[in-house]
Amino acid sequence: MKATMLRPGLGVKMDGKLFVITQFEHRTPGNLRAFINIKIKDVISGKSLEKRLSSSDEVDVIDLDRRPMEYLYSDSSGATFMDQENYDQITLPEDVLGDALLYLRPNTQAVVLCHDGRPVSIELPAAVELTITDTPPGIKGATATNRLKEATLETGLKTKVPEFIATGETIKISTLDGSYLSRAKES
Repeated sequence: MKATMLRPGLGVKMDGKLFVITQFEHRTPGNLRAFINIKIKDVISGKSLEKRLSSSDEVDVIDLDRRPMEYLYSDSSGATFMDQENYDQITLPEDVLGDALLYLRPNTQAVVLCHDGRPVSIELPAAVELTITDTPPGIKGATATNRLKEATLETGLKTKVPEFIATGETIKISTLDGSYLSRAKES
């Protein structure tokens, strides 16, 4: 597959090792040739690397089994997920999860990527809704400014939110960089 067709979540084989793409960026700097910058995670060791590829490079793509699973709970051995099809439970260790647990609350859906029956990575939705557990009180009438304040969410994630957001509110967070997107819609 051409390097320009790569996307996050794909499994690739490079230098005889299996990697999962975690970030992808196509860059075209001024009068230089375009290139692809990817961040990949080694499935075996869990180490992350950055690679720069030419737009014309061919990459060996590996099929990964995508299984919809429900996050149940975490303990000292890792995070337990339940397969939605056969109700089997698996425990994913911390090195497979990375910081994904900061975006998942119990009983939420995620896609676990498996290779040869072994979980290798987790794919989060683009945005998640989390409740604020702690943030300083806002200043009255601060809706016109774009100042941000620190907030701690129910999963332990820390992010910056606008001044008018209060403790107890549910907000939408981007899973790419952990930034505030908007207030959650009332249901």
